[in-house]
Amino acid sequence: MPDSHQPDSYQLVETMLQQPLPNGDVVCNLCLWRCRLQHGQRGFCQAHVNRNGTLYNLSYGIISAIEVESIRNKPVYHYRPDSRVMSIGSYGCNFRCKGCHNLDISWGVDALDKLARGQSTDAWIGPQQIIETALKHGVDGIAFTYSEPAVWLEYVVDVSKLAHEAGLFTVYVSNSFVTDEALEIMAPHIDVLCSDIKSLSAEFYRDVCPVSTVDQVLGSIEKAANLGIHVETRTNVIPTKNDNPEELASIAEWIRDHLGKDSPWHVTKFFPAYKLSHLPATDNAIIEQAAAAGRELGLQHVYAHTDISCDCATENAPVSAWLELDPDALDEVNKCSATCCGDEGILVKKFEREAGLLAK
Repeated sequence: MPDSHQPDSYQLVETMLQQPLPNGDVVCNLCLWRCRLQHGQRGFCQAHVNRNGTLYNLSYGIISAIEVESIRNKPVYHYRPDSRVMSIGSYGCNFRCKGCHNLDISWGVDALDKLARGQSTDAWIGPQQIIETALKHGVDGIAFTYSEPAVWLEYVVDVSKLAHEAGLFTVYVSNSFVTDEALEIMAPHIDVLCSDIKSLSAEFYRDVCPVSTVDQVLGSIEKAANLGIHVETRTNVIPTKNDNPEELASIAEWIRDHLGKDSPWHVTKFFPAYKLSHLPATDNAIIEQAAAAGRELGLQHVYAHTDISCDCATENAPVSAWLELDPDALDEVNKCSATCCGDEGILVKKFEREAGLLAK
């Protein structure tokens, strides 16, 4: 694992969990895809690239969205419930949910392509400046959300260390398709995990991530709790996809048996989006019934949310509104400030051509 280094301007940062192979390939061990990448290739999340046998994070310090809000919006109800957090996100995800509300951010394909080509003008905010911004706005904690923080681990850890030094807590909003190694690195620096349990159906998870299994996701959630992270789970109930009362009851049973009867469960409402735009919003009665079933099965803290869905950034103010930056600086092109690539910066296509993946 490379030593932690916090750059003072945009550049590629070595991926924390990587396994170089003798032929120049690298295995990324941040999430359970465990992508094996050739020189010039990016992983499924699109945020990490193999450059000459070393894996780098493209999105370190790149901020796609910021919001200051109640921790209850995550939703988190049993950790500092009256506190406010500064929610931040970047780009990249290891799932492809068909009802995603944060498509441009969470998948971030266009944004990450621009970063890879040295053409991005997204805001670059170093860890110390994020902490200073949070303190300026008087929040109590920082929440990593909107995109999947598992693929942004290098930045998440650096920010979280500084957050704790400044007296701020940290919240990690995730799909929990993450490796044990990553959880063990995160655990000392993350106070709260708000994790999806999308379904207990293998078919449902294969649809959003072909290599995922229910047991992997559940195992990661349970490990996080065993590592001492405060865990709250949420299930977004989608009509015809995961709204079977028996399945929802089974989720409640799993939480009771593996996280404890005191573990909070949030049942949230689906709103039509992307490839599921043809489906109706979840009937409030189904949400209330699922919550009632959870309570009957022994869960003591079940919350029926008929007004919130997934953590969404579509109505957030622009990133620039939260930062004291020169507007011209926000429009600067992000090219790697390191010199090892020469004038071409981080043009991934150059590496793809060298690897024989693109025509010259």
